[in-house]
Amino acid sequence: MTTATHRKRIGFLSFGHWQAIPGSQSRTAADALLQTIDLAVGAEELGIDGAYVRVHHFAPQLASPFPLLAAVGARTSRIEIGTAVIDMRYENPLYMAEEAAAADLISGGRLQLGISRGSPEPALHGYESFGYVPGEGQSDADMARAHTEVFRAAIGGAPVVRANPRMTGAEGVLDVQPQSPGLPDRIWWGSGTRGTARWTAEQGMNLMSSTLLTEDTGVPFDELQAEQIDVYREAWKEAGWEREPRVSVSRSVIPLVSDLDRRYFGASAAVEGHDQVGLLEGVRARFGKSYTGEPDVIADELAKDAAVRAADSLLLTVPNQLGVEYNLHLLQSIAEYVAPAIGWSSAV
Repeated sequence: MTTATHRKRIGFLSFGHWQAIPGSQSRTAADALLQTIDLAVGAEELGIDGAYVRVHHFAPQLASPFPLLAAVGARTSRIEIGTAVIDMRYENPLYMAEEAAAADLISGGRLQLGISRGSPEPALHGYESFGYVPGEGQSDADMARAHTEVFRAAIGGAPVVRANPRMTGAEGVLDVQPQSPGLPDRIWWGSGTRGTARWTAEQGMNLMSSTLLTEDTGVPFDELQAEQIDVYREAWKEAGWEREPRVSVSRSVIPLVSDLDRRYFGASAAVEGHDQVGLLEGVRARFGKSYTGEPDVIADELAKDAAVRAADSLLLTVPNQLGVEYNLHLLQSIAEYVAPAIGWSSAV
């Protein structure tokens, strides 16, 4: 198993749920958006390295990441901002190229953009409602990859349209504007199999190993994920890319250090500390376990997690509906009691 060569980083990952129910501090879409900005600001002050959001359509969750990421970028100065992940089946790749470059420029080049084919969703073929229908003989995954190819070419400055001589005074071709230098090297693909991990390396993208692997060989989730990372890194070497790639994994980590922690999560510590295996869209899939418990115990367990050891970035899913104050307490507890066990140290 290969290990991370970049400095170990930790970031939070918010799904941005909102719901007007008892106990929820995020009751509206405005709450979810504004609290995400405040959480990113507070996380940066704690020394956390990244602020990431999940993108879901047709659900009471975060759905349009670029205005949010631009706002976070304008309110912060150091923390990475990103997605994990954007469903490329829904995206106009040229418009997305403009938005991504704008958000990256506003943040000073801190955008880490996770994209993928997408995950199971509440809408039936929801991307078709956005105007995107796979062509004849093409799957929705094929369409997502085609959108990705156009997007990546556009942010790399490839010409996409002929110039109008009446407007420009000359023949020629035009690229998408604005352009943000360095952004092409900060695109990540969310991979759920070893095959897609290999494809990701061949394409020259960073790897976001999914919390849901749509293959199950019977080995523990972290070992299966570490195998995927090894496949990715070996394929990267074979492709001959010059830069060193980055790899991230996501985990739910809840240290129980206060009475409030125990009230919220104490009961789940005993039932969520193991992998889950089930069928997803007819495919046998494996889900990773949660790390909930006394700080020293889960620090030791996380330090033994094969995929966490192999990755350079660990994204911590946060219960955003519990509000900014609680989630900053959670991130501070992780930073103080757990993250040092995996080789992390504060950036401030």
